[in-house]
Amino acid sequence: MSRPLNFIGGEWTRSSGEAVLDVYEPATGAAIGTIADSTPEDVDRAVSAAREAFDHGPWGRTTALDRSRLLIRLGTLIQRDAERLAAIEARDTGKPASVAKADIVALARYFEFYGGAADKLHGETIPYLDGYFVTVTHEPHGVTGHILPWNYPAQMFGRTLAPALAVGNATVLKPAEDACATALALADLVNEAGFPKGAVNIVTGRGAGAGAALAAHPGVDFVSFTGSPEVGQIIQKLCADHFISCTLELGGKSPQIVFADADLDAAIPVIVKAIIQNSGQTCSAGSRILIERSAYDAVIGRLKTAFAAVRVGPPEMDPDCGPIITEKQRKRVQGFIDRAVADGIPILAQAEIAAGAPAGGYYVRPTLFGPTPRDNVIAREEVFGPVLVALPFDDEADAVALANGTDYGLVAAVWTRDGGRQMRLAKRVRTGQMFVNCYGAGAGIELPFGGSGKSGHGREKGFAALHDFSKTKTTVFNHG
Repeated sequence: MSRPLNFIGGEWTRSSGEAVLDVYEPATGAAIGTIADSTPEDVDRAVSAAREAFDHGPWGRTTALDRSRLLIRLGTLIQRDAERLAAIEARDTGKPASVAKADIVALARYFEFYGGAADKLHGETIPYLDGYFVTVTHEPHGVTGHILPWNYPAQMFGRTLAPALAVGNATVLKPAEDACATALALADLVNEAGFPKGAVNIVTGRGAGAGAALAAHPGVDFVSFTGSPEVGQIIQKLCADHFISCTLELGGKSPQIVFADADLDAAIPVIVKAIIQNSGQTCSAGSRILIERSAYDAVIGRLKTAFAAVRVGPPEMDPDCGPIITEKQRKRVQGFIDRAVADGIPILAQAEIAAGAPAGGYYVRPTLFGPTPRDNVIAREEVFGPVLVALPFDDEADAVALANGTDYGLVAAVWTRDGGRQMRLAKRVRTGQMFVNCYGAGAGIELPFGGSGKSGHGREKGFAALHDFSKTKTTVFNHG
């Protein structure tokens, strides 16, 4: 899995420095390769290649129709190599084999969706004064920077690059140092698909090094960042220094609100999956379950049974829940669990780690806590691991106050058969996505995604992403 090279101007190039970073397999803890710990000089070369491609090269003159064909061709190549890419993704992240395969399916779908949308980003005309004709058109920013997280490296490659390329931007991508093997493997498919040199550039390295250099580069016109709220603040300040905007997709503490009339047969499997999927390392994980007090014991009884059946292990076992991405992150998640226990919050259920799981892997037992005090840190802050906290509520107003009682606002769900209540909560809960009697709805490529507060700003997915990755130009014609 070693590839200590960067992909710049359509070619594999060595870093200007000698530093490399070790790559570890989460399922075993073993070192499996190295990547380049790139320098600001490497980032500058990548941005220059993108700028050349946009300002003077063929990419800047590529029509929407041709961009569409390139994106769809890349999606087809991803489908062709799906098994190989899924194996890379599973080993690099620790994802169960079936989850890694689903992520590659979603990756291909991003390029299909935005390939189909590239020539459909239409402008408008504005009725104006007599003798004038006014148009509003969408144009690319120019060079866009993309700083990816480690939890969904394959999906995020498509989620952020596909809409930026569809609009016509030239791109520089910095994948997470803890999971960049899939992005590097995809670079060869970018060339095979026929993208002009410089349209896509990939530079590896630490966030504090290459990532910060990319966000601060004066040649970058827009930045897309997915990661923690703390780093998101840094990215936004760096962008502000040269007066560009950014999309920040950050954390979440998403509630699943369960009323006494909910269909528990439908709800419980979804609620459990929403916290153990990707080992809880998902910004939209349903990490809080808010339960109407009269139904609390019944719901908890069902959850205990479901948690006991969760299988935890390495990718090849295709378990329900895999390892945490790194030992550092495993310790962080376990620290939340240990502090909650020290605070006297009861553990209601814990899954077991499979007997055959490698001893050196970064595993955490999925854990259910409750009843959880509303002001406890584990009820308010993002754990980013398979930890679910249960909180009872008294009535509808209390449920809304509890759901809105964190600094995040990314995703929420309500489980109830009452149609009026569904509508009221859909309006009152502060969130970027609201689900009623469901959660997640698959990869949701077509569904605008983003939040408010510590969950960030801007929107990804759907046509909304095309608007974020473009700017409007108003042209006024005086025709007399």
